Amino acid sequence: MKYKVDVVRIRENSITLNGWALGKTPESKVTFRVEDEHHQPVKCKMVSTRRDDVSQIYFKKVIDKEFGFDIQFPYERGKSYWLLIRCDGRQAKIKYNEELITKRASVAHKRMEKIKDLMNMETVHVALDFWKENGLCALIKKSCHKIQGLDNDYDYGEWYELTKPTEEELKAQRETHFEKEPLFSVVIPVYKTPERYLKEMLDSILDQTYGNWEVCIADGSPRGQDVEKVLKKYAQKDSRIRYEILGGNRGISGNTNAALAMAKGEYVILADHDDTIPPQAFYEVAKAINKHPDCDVLYSDEDKLDMDGKALFDPHFKPDFNPDLLTSVNYICHLFVVKKELLDQVGGFRQEFDGAQDYDFIFRCTEQAKEIVHIPQVLYHWRCHQDSTASNPESKMYAFEAGSRAIMAHYERMGIPAERVEKGVDYGIYHTTYKIKGEPLISIIIPNKDHSKDLDVCVRSILEKSTYRNLEFIIVENNSTEPETFAYYKKMKEKHPSFHVVTWKEGFNYSAINNFGASFAKGEYLLLLNNDTELLEPDSIREMLGFCQREEVGVCGRFQAVTRYHRTGPHQHTAEPAALKTGMPGYKHAFAAVKFQVHCWFHTSQGAQPDAHIFSSILFSRSVSMHCQNPRCT
Repeated sequence: MKYKVDVVRIRENSITLNGWALGKTPESKVTFRVEDEHHQPVKCKMVSTRRDDVSQIYFKKVIDKEFGFDIQFPYERGKSYWLLIRCDGRQAKIKYNEELITKRASVAHKRMEKIKDLMNMETVHVALDFWKENGLCALIKKSCHKIQGLDNDYDYGEWYELTKPTEEELKAQRETHFEKEPLFSVVIPVYKTPERYLKEMLDSILDQTYGNWEVCIADGSPRGQDVEKVLKKYAQKDSRIRYEILGGNRGISGNTNAALAMAKGEYVILADHDDTIPPQAFYEVAKAINKHPDCDVLYSDEDKLDMDGKALFDPHFKPDFNPDLLTSVNYICHLFVVKKELLDQVGGFRQEFDGAQDYDFIFRCTEQAKEIVHIPQVLYHWRCHQDSTASNPESKMYAFEAGSRAIMAHYERMGIPAERVEKGVDYGIYHTTYKIKGEPLISIIIPNKDHSKDLDVCVRSILEKSTYRNLEFIIVENNSTEPETFAYYKKMKEKHPSFHVVTWKEGFNYSAINNFGASFAKGEYLLLLNNDTELLEPDSIREMLGFCQREEVGVCGRFQAVTRYHRTGPHQHTAEPAALKTGMPGYKHAFAAVKFQVHCWFHTSQGAQPDAHIFSSILFSRSVSMHCQNPRCT
């Protein structure tokens, strides 16, 4: 039996273990059990996962079986627990408590584990196989890379501690004076906040290296709560902290608006009552404002903080402002800073969007902003508990319904013809379907050299599945040699009047071939496909057209699902959406990747060069191609 627990995380009141286990053969059955310190069974949740890397090392091939595991079980601090792994008549027993978890998470321990892994017999056999296949020089290079990586195995919490500003840097920030030092109004709505969390938030503000700020707190808690005592104590400690007792809960929007009414600063910073802000945050905001004097909206990266305040996890490193991504998910969230002048223009929070009131507010601010600045640093720690949307999205379904309405309201204000907004791949991820105007002809251009079976799958999937019917196919024949290819062309032309074949007689040049095919197209829009793609979703072409008809969009692409062919057969997976790049309203002919759909729209089978197929389906207006001046498009 072989096993390894790669990751151990303590989150509030639970432990999560990620690892793998296997027996002598792929058919060996592995069982798991968790016991407390009295050797009583502990109820746990287990999910099996793919670990093709483990399969490759121990069985020399990818096996269609799940050797990995994610195990989660309740945890009480100060107590010990055991994970029991059984397989092939053997048993392993691994002890877990707070002290051991901290020790095993250290860089030194991880370094030793890596060294052990490099020295075991399985690794030696893999190295020998690599040597035989790639040569000694390649093996030496790979080995050096692995050795160099021994000191680079950090989890996020460790990385954050290593990269955060030092005390010397924080001291230098406190002594720095900017040409422009605006007053920041930190707006915090409060309602029945646990005393500890409120203190931690206020302490994190008091610890800021930039000092020109005020805190505006509106407390909607019932009278007699400890919250008021805490607020009074901190207001006496620092005159920059002001609060108002509302005498009753006005809801999240009402409480926030009451705090906004207290703000006197040039910029408003939004913060929640139970989160924390790192000491350099306000300094970095002031620095960005001085660098971008016209900016009226700023936001930063963020991460999550566990309930004990001891662990940081799930960092969110964000792209620069992306309006299309924002309509897919509220990726901006925290830290959000807006100029008071702009805030007064767009208005405060709207109660009808409670649950997604910040989402609606961000939309209205970014719509009217002169300049939006992204600060690529983690400047906000979002406390994550079981009832928060951060860790348990199903607990606040109403929030996501409100988010859908906020997106539709944004479309209406911007004059974007959206048909509907619905749930995407998960709660908090939104899928937009845009209205289409008319039924313009779309010319589908497909280069082909032999591979008539692949081409047939591609064409038939569109003919049989697509709900959009005004299509023509331009097959660019590129030096095929197989008779069955030309027989297929003849059959399809006779059967389908929309099926056309044009012949490219020169050598392979993907750009030139597609340009040649486009010269025969009659459509208002061009859809570029590889011959080994297959339509999955019937409405995909219609939806792509909806994107492409938007005034500010000229090109629309969609990610594919990829089938990688191994010796043991195909293993399918869904390609993860990369950062989506779109244009701001007013910038024509931008690129818009169709975002966060429930399913992939096209499937492509391939054996090599997977990256070349990421955008094997591209739809764009013919006017874009006519205005392209790129000399590389030969």
